[in-house]
Amino acid sequence: MNNTQPLEEKEQHEDGFFGKFDHYKGIIYFAVILIVAHFLWKFLITGDESDTMVTLLGIDISAPFRFMVRHIALVCNKVINFFGFGSILRYGNNIWFPDVQTGIRIVWGCTAIKQSYIFICIIAFYRGSWKNKLWYVPAGLIVIYLFNILRICIIAIVTKYYHEWFYFTHEIFLKLVFYFVIFMMWVLWEEKFSKIKKIN
Repeated sequence: MNNTQPLEEKEQHEDGFFGKFDHYKGIIYFAVILIVAHFLWKFLITGDESDTMVTLLGIDISAPFRFMVRHIALVCNKVINFFGFGSILRYGNNIWFPDVQTGIRIVWGCTAIKQSYIFICIIAFYRGSWKNKLWYVPAGLIVIYLFNILRICIIAIVTKYYHEWFYFTHEIFLKLVFYFVIFMMWVLWEEKFSKIKKIN
């Protein structure tokens, strides 16, 4: 038996079937780049959470992490004191509240270097002109830096008054919010800057 379905009707049917996925292409690309970047980091980098050394394929790359640990701790301590929560900086990376004898320790995983790397990968390997990427990536890194400062300050202040909330605030809530911020920056890129205007 011969298939007598018109060619145009076939194409419309195929377009309709695959067209259903068009709305999700961007999110799928985002998820794939995010997952690949995450596992590539896990494969290449060791010791970025709280170890004494960070290595890239066995090569010591601790210096930028060590610098950012002290920088983040210093800036967060100043912000916390600006708002009158009375913290001090101990050992270069401990934000300590003397009045309640508790605090938090800033480790290399708190520097947002990994989140910055993931954001760079997402924008770099996603569609869009490099002309826009050259300004959007630095702007996004500033957002990540500022949000990370806010995140650490919130964790420190929550820990001061509700020490038992540290794990939920640090490991669950604000970690999810952090990646939501990255996702929303991608949404902004996708909606406003990724499409190349065509000239008729």
